[in-house]
Amino acid sequence: MAFEAAVPVLSVDDLARALDWYERVLGFGRSWSWGEPPELAAVCRDRVELNLARRGKLGPAGASQVYLRVSGIDAFHDAVVRAGAIIAVPIADRAYGMRDFSVHDESGNVLDFGEPTEEPPPPPRRM
Repeated sequence: MAFEAAVPVLSVDDLARALDWYERVLGFGRSWSWGEPPELAAVCRDRVELNLARRGKLGPAGASQVYLRVSGIDAFHDAVVRAGAIIAVPIADRAYGMRDFSVHDESGNVLDFGEPTEEPPPPPRRM
């Protein structure tokens, strides 16, 4: 038995506009949507999936926060800045062993992106 993935659900004010922002600014691709008009959708990039849900309908009542580990943090940071992201927390090396930065999407969700500055320890073994 193994956990395979975690898929956060972020609530958004306008699903169509959010899908466009996640594609254009963060480089995610649309995976699927549900409802007519859509009330829930997924965007994917590499091995990461985020679900976007209409706030007050299927999504949480307020904003959420998610931390995404990436490789090539500096190149990704530069790409999202060029795409128009507003950086909420500037990129820097942190005392907790990560180089990271934060952006807010148009619905107020906080997306933190980070890369380890040192080799992380192996995960604990579970039985």
